[in-house]
Amino acid sequence: MERLHFQGAAAAGAIDDYLEYRRIVGEDDGGKLFSPEEYEQYKKTVLPMRIQNRLFVSWRSPTGMDCKLVGPETPCFCTHRYKQHKTDFKELPKDRPIHLPCKVSKCQCKSYHYVPLNGSQPIRCRCKHYADDHTVAGSYHCTKCSNCAGFHSSFTCGCSQPAYAHDTVVETKEERLDQGKPVGHSVPYAAMGGLTGFSSLAEGYMRLDDSGVGAPSRHLLETPDDGGSHPFLRAYDPPSATAVTEQMSRLKTSEEDDMAFFEKRYQERLKKEKELRRLNSKRPSTQRP
Repeated sequence: MERLHFQGAAAAGAIDDYLEYRRIVGEDDGGKLFSPEEYEQYKKTVLPMRIQNRLFVSWRSPTGMDCKLVGPETPCFCTHRYKQHKTDFKELPKDRPIHLPCKVSKCQCKSYHYVPLNGSQPIRCRCKHYADDHTVAGSYHCTKCSNCAGFHSSFTCGCSQPAYAHDTVVETKEERLDQGKPVGHSVPYAAMGGLTGFSSLAEGYMRLDDSGVGAPSRHLLETPDDGGSHPFLRAYDPPSATAVTEQMSRLKTSEEDDMAFFEKRYQERLKKEKELRRLNSKRPSTQRP
């Protein structure tokens, strides 16, 4: 294992500054770092636009659950990542769906399209070939067979719905708020997609509720505890303090009953062993003199 050693706080600060730069600029510098003047000008131009016109991208089931919230490193059907697609707009597009074309040279991807993985492998189409064996534009037909009219996978998501029933959804902040979905805090980072917090990293069915809205409000979590339970545990259909007390009382009684049972069995075993030793001591010896 390699370890990085920094000589002084200035070196460690330089690393933090570079990570901040990379999160903000993303792929926009073309692989060549901006000068300090270019960086400041970039932030003045892009950050207000990015915060105001952020687009949220998710892979949504037919039930309305966001099964996958797309982030900067989430791969597209074209195998390039979300951060390599167009994600910043001076003005939000009026047409729907919103297209996010790939910016990688010679890539024919016209819009970001999420495709799940089966472990670390691409999922298969009904033609038995992998997703990356299909074209990235048009009907996504297979390049290895002539019978495939377009990519269509019956791979089952964790929500129990097949992959072909899901849609890649690109929407604005207002559109998500109208549906009661989270938008998080305004951040200056590039290609954040649908990420709004740590819960966004989990699949939809693993979040706190079916809608994928996420954690309870800050107000609820910071409500002083009344001794019944933690505010976080009271977030959804919470039991009353009396119910919690009764439950703890039953648990204590059950533990006491269990200990009494095992103590009784232990004493019975000791009694039997003592009786067996007494009988053996009275048994005449069978050995010859």
